[in-house]
Amino acid sequence: MRLLLIALSVLIIGITTACRNSSTDEGSATRAKERKARIELASFIPASVTVLGEQIVHIADQLDRVSGGSIAMEIYDPGALVGALEILDAVSDGKVDAGYGASGFWSGKIPAAPLFSAIPFGPGSSEFMAWLYHGNGLKLYQEMYDKSGFDVKVLVCSIIPPETSGWFAQEIESPEDLENLKMRFFGLGGTVMEKLGVSVTVLPGAEIFPALEKGVIDATEYGLPSIDENQGFHKLVKYNYFPGWHQQSTTFEIIINRRVWDHFSSTQQAQFESVCKAGIVHSIAYSEATQAAAIRRNQERGVQIKQWNPEMLELFQKTWEEVAEEQSAQDPFFKKVWYDLKSFRTEYATWGERAYLR
Repeated sequence: MRLLLIALSVLIIGITTACRNSSTDEGSATRAKERKARIELASFIPASVTVLGEQIVHIADQLDRVSGGSIAMEIYDPGALVGALEILDAVSDGKVDAGYGASGFWSGKIPAAPLFSAIPFGPGSSEFMAWLYHGNGLKLYQEMYDKSGFDVKVLVCSIIPPETSGWFAQEIESPEDLENLKMRFFGLGGTVMEKLGVSVTVLPGAEIFPALEKGVIDATEYGLPSIDENQGFHKLVKYNYFPGWHQQSTTFEIIINRRVWDHFSSTQQAQFESVCKAGIVHSIAYSEATQAAAIRRNQERGVQIKQWNPEMLELFQKTWEEVAEEQSAQDPFFKKVWYDLKSFRTEYATWGERAYLR
């Protein structure tokens, strides 16, 4: 019996030691995978710009904290690594580790891309999040890049509330006032404006003020009141229109080169995803809290805060519905995404139209 007990004790000690060694080996392997990664990220906007630039700085800081320093993200302003409109190609090709921007900028490469950024008369922030995270939104978003041959992992890292819908030198009271206007406009809203006779150009943020100042464009839309204030549009044009029918909410993405993403451990990937989700909360709360003061400051500078009349809003919506059907007829994936979103919104309306004060 004593010999049997001794033998069992030796066996138990051996098994315990082996398990400890195995656990240590696994822990070492995990730590090896999570050695500090330094990511170079090309931003579509300078880090100093209120809300949008501040947001990517906030995400980098949070990522460093949450990962315990295992992921360091270095942010480069537009032009430092690549131009703002070159980010997708550069990240996919591995020339840059990651990029921060809005998918609407890729409409020339991928017709459906603007649907994941900003949609005329589209969902507000909470409804957009619902479709992305609990509908098919994020799945379709990644599928879009995969099918288009771009070697990237996409994460939504920011959502902002409605933007202003334009800065003009003169009042816009009728469709005729839009004809032959030269205007910077983003995304699908720009396609609507083109159908209404506007000459539309897409410019990165840093190029808008000089273009407006030199007369290259007559008018512009860009962002929230606080973002537009930072750009200084009030110095050149004095009519600012609401509501932002073209962008009731706008998402911003981080795209990461697929090989870089796959090199992260599962823990680091989860940390990145969690920080981006938290970033959405931060961007919405911060944006909503700071716009009233920006509007008041603009009014003090002599800016005329205008509301679109019903005729113009009806025209914008009717034209958008035409654009959506035309785009769906031209591009099967656009149609797939658009009809999926429409279906989700129809179901959501059963709740949304009853739950919220209108």
